[in-house]
Amino acid sequence: MTTLSIDNLFIVLILLLVLSAFFSGSETALMSINRYKLKHRVKKNEIAALRVDYLLNNPDKTLGLILLLNNFVNILASAITTIIAIELYGDKGVAIAAGFLTFVILVFSEVTPKTFASHYSDRIAYKISFFFYYGLVIFSPIVKFINFFSKLILTIFGVEKRKIQHDDLTNEEIKTIIQESSNKITENYEEMIINLLDLQKVTVEHAMIPKNDIEGIDITYSDDLINARLVDINHTRLPVYSGSLNNLIGFINKKHVPALIKENSKVKTQELKKCLSEPYYIPEDTSLLSQLIIFKKEKKRIGCVVDEYGDIKGMLTLDDILEEIVGEYATVYEKENLIKDITIDNIEVHGSVQLREINKKLSINLADNSVTTINGYILESLQEIPQEGMTFKKDNIIIEVLEVKNNFIERILIKKL
Repeated sequence: MTTLSIDNLFIVLILLLVLSAFFSGSETALMSINRYKLKHRVKKNEIAALRVDYLLNNPDKTLGLILLLNNFVNILASAITTIIAIELYGDKGVAIAAGFLTFVILVFSEVTPKTFASHYSDRIAYKISFFFYYGLVIFSPIVKFINFFSKLILTIFGVEKRKIQHDDLTNEEIKTIIQESSNKITENYEEMIINLLDLQKVTVEHAMIPKNDIEGIDITYSDDLINARLVDINHTRLPVYSGSLNNLIGFINKKHVPALIKENSKVKTQELKKCLSEPYYIPEDTSLLSQLIIFKKEKKRIGCVVDEYGDIKGMLTLDDILEEIVGEYATVYEKENLIKDITIDNIEVHGSVQLREINKKLSINLADNSVTTINGYILESLQEIPQEGMTFKKDNIIIEVLEVKNNFIERILIKKL
């Protein structure tokens, strides 16, 4: 029935099955390649990366070529297998050939090479890109002919070819990518990147220094008192106001203090005013990311957060935003005074601790749009100032009030359920 011997037919069949495995694995490798690594290599103008990028940006042509070649070798392998089976077993060999070839193609030319290619997609895709890139040139007329009928059928069913869409990743999706890469990114770097992504969701109100905790200089004080405050200044910048913080005059920079304080002399109010920078105000709903950009643009490092009525609610510095990214600058002693670990799911906190810090610590989700601290959260929940020893349950936690001073909850015990 054929001029080729059975041995030669077996050799051709094996060669066709190897080609089928090559085409199947190549398809999987190209389609499962890491797109972010590819973009990086494309920016470096690597020739192999540019070829892969072209193939992926023309999926109809690439898949058309791969399927054309793969189906051709599979059909030819089927024909040769049938010839061999008939030569060996007669007409009964047709059924044998069909079962045998189905098993061989499925295992050795489909599942195995595709599984292998999915594990080593980056290594394989760049190496085989040469073959398919120039294969598109050689087989271009045939591929276009096949794609024409494919598009025609899709058009009949109301499916139109759309432009390639580059969907933007959400912050949560980017976080997932970062967390999935945790074996390549150190824990500190991973935490900083995630914190940076969260800046857009957090407003300045959540990171500011509350109004009651702001240290400043009132120019209505006596010269002696003003002089004493300047001598003991503990911050790089300090607000200066008249009567109340809402009457803010400006900010004094610590580096200007030595020039103001001269030997055997006291600072005069007028001299102090000349050294002040202009007041800078921040709307309370501004996101930390937006404010970070504004600080850089305006070359500012400090500002007062105001509400919708223009009243000052707190103060925000560049350091406060940076702490949200890299973590607290507080010393171990300060941290232990604010948050103390009792057990894994049981902590003791100071009333000024932010809800976000507690959420991170216990992996919970305490949320209240009107308050930012655990003290405010408790007051908002109870609608009254609690007594020491009071315990209540809310949002899958048990809160016990340990100490109250001057209507402020100093110490709270929180247990996660």
